Amino acid sequence: MEVILRQAVEKLGHPGDIVKVSAGYARNYLLPRGFAYEATTGNRKRIEQERQRLEQAEEARRGSASEQATRLEQVSLTFSARVGDEGKLFGSVTSADIAHQLEAQGFHIEKRQIDLHEPIRALGVYRVPIRLHADVHPEIKVWVIKQ
Repeated sequence: MEVILRQAVEKLGHPGDIVKVSAGYARNYLLPRGFAYEATTGNRKRIEQERQRLEQAEEARRGSASEQATRLEQVSLTFSARVGDEGKLFGSVTSADIAHQLEAQGFHIEKRQIDLHEPIRALGVYRVPIRLHADVHPEIKVWVIKQ
């Protein structure tokens, strides 16, 4: 049975792809959950309209993310922390701390969007990338100074 995918299905395809699957898989899984349409001429037209609408929405999200990225590139955050003998912090600067300071400056960034692999535990200047969109990754400067 041929179906048109409405959403990305792992190991099967992307939205708008026409794929051939077993009839049972289509009837019992893909069609009831809304992951696919049956591949009729009317549904082919509907999925094409849906694809155009999704592309326009994706382009709008990419544009707003790019605008926010240009503003974020100019941001510099400063954290003051207590420091031990060798320049190591007693605590650490985490993604949540960075998100909180960005929120105070008017940016609505969630901590999961901040691509900090491990918390900052030493003094210095760090470039921290932020994932706004799949194609947009601005970096902000984070200064960690002695209190």
